[in-house]
Amino acid sequence: MFYICFMSVRTSAPATRPAWPRPPSALVAARLTEPPTGARVTVAGLVLVRQRPGTAKGVIFLTLEDETGVVNVVVWRKIYERFRRAVIAGRLLRVTGRIERQSGVVHLVAEEVEDISALLDRLMLPDPA
Repeated sequence: MFYICFMSVRTSAPATRPAWPRPPSALVAARLTEPPTGARVTVAGLVLVRQRPGTAKGVIFLTLEDETGVVNVVVWRKIYERFRRAVIAGRLLRVTGRIERQSGVVHLVAEEVEDISALLDRLMLPDPA
């Protein structure tokens, strides 16, 4: 079993804007091509799109964005029922799941979904001197 977990390090940002709050233990989108298919990883990002096509038999597709790119997330019905509130209402999500590749596209099949939208409030805090 291959598990990737990167701890974040807060770096100084230019004085013109605050540093983005990095969720702990999240792999950035730009590095999703590195782990092998089936690897268990954790990603985090702003929810750009939620799709629930009528023909998808209860599957929900999420698109998350972090500072390096986008992540396609597949949420099966059973996982959706377990993490419904986070999937529906979360603005910033941390998702743990398995990497899947099809036709050159990388997807993350969700196993856990956590609403970490409260971290967005940190953007309003003054930068520590």
